[in-house]
Amino acid sequence: MTLRFRKSIKLAPGVRMNIGSSGVSWNLGPRGASVSIGKRGTYLNSGIPGLGISSRARLDGKGSSSRSTSQAVRSVSLTVEVTDEGEVIFKDGSGAPASDEMIAAAKAQKGDHIRAMILTKCDQINGAIESLGEIHLYTPPPSSSPQFCEIPFTMPRPIEPTKRKYGLLALLFAKLRARVDSENSKLVEAYTAEVNNWEDARREHQKISAKRKADFEGAMKGSSASMEVLLEQTLQEIVWPQETLVGINISADGSLVALDVDLPEIEQLPTKLAAMPAKGIRFSVKEMPKTHVQKLYMRHIHAIGFRLIGETFASLPSVNQVTLSAYSQRPNKATAHVQDDYLYSVKVQRSAWQAINFSALPDLDVVAALDQFELRRNMSVTGIFKAIEPFPIAE
Repeated sequence: MTLRFRKSIKLAPGVRMNIGSSGVSWNLGPRGASVSIGKRGTYLNSGIPGLGISSRARLDGKGSSSRSTSQAVRSVSLTVEVTDEGEVIFKDGSGAPASDEMIAAAKAQKGDHIRAMILTKCDQINGAIESLGEIHLYTPPPSSSPQFCEIPFTMPRPIEPTKRKYGLLALLFAKLRARVDSENSKLVEAYTAEVNNWEDARREHQKISAKRKADFEGAMKGSSASMEVLLEQTLQEIVWPQETLVGINISADGSLVALDVDLPEIEQLPTKLAAMPAKGIRFSVKEMPKTHVQKLYMRHIHAIGFRLIGETFASLPSVNQVTLSAYSQRPNKATAHVQDDYLYSVKVQRSAWQAINFSALPDLDVVAALDQFELRRNMSVTGIFKAIEPFPIAE
């Protein structure tokens, strides 16, 4: 009988892997300098704050002038955004597109800053792609000793408010004293409510902490229910580059773990590489060749499986075998209906897993790494997968 997975957990991508538009804004001009933009041209105003002395140089190439003046200079606010498509967008303080004069001033005065932004965006785009095939690099060795970490209660206790005191007039008039007493009563009432909420939050935290500790201790003793909770917590604390669903089932004696993995589809992977020229304030984004994307996907889904197996062995000492089967949703060419196709299925013994050199994972070929175990996989050298039948797991 095929094992039915009781539960699936969603491993959501972490904030660190999100790629969005990045931007920065500034007032053009450091302390003592600013950019003036008007009908007569664009000027860089610089001077010594507090002395009323400044000089002025034209930035738009239509001549130059300098003079001493005590007039105040104005500052222009600009925002620069760099999109994933390689476009550099300049906006003024109101969010409207900046004028050519403002853009020229920004490039003249803040060119190095803008280039640094573009380089950061390139690193984000390319780094996110590289990370897809490097998830396994952070896999803990099976010899790791799980440790329970207490999560401290960090909510500060409410501060007792200072009560109002009677003024001279309040000492003379009962109505004023009554008003002060009423305000103080409201302060005490609000403070009491805050303390009660704080106490409730602390008790709930202690309750959750006690449950976490009990689950951890139960997992170390081989309780399958506690092991499932601990493994779920462990996997959800990892930053995953793409959303991944994992079904977990653990044998009653705690020695066997089955993982059923719903992989990201190849269409979800980023497919663009960014490059920045040696000069200029721009960068280009190019589509990766189809074969490059296929190989990236091949490394990505094997890295997922490797990391999941490793985390299972490291967090659950009683586990002797992990069976992981990974599938993806793909259209059936005969019917055009989308179906679950298993791309690989692997059965790993702890003793065999311990033979891996976890201190040299950057030297590991994560695709070839699974070949040393009992593996079902029909894959071309370029990363094209044919559906396979996963290992059946006795219930």
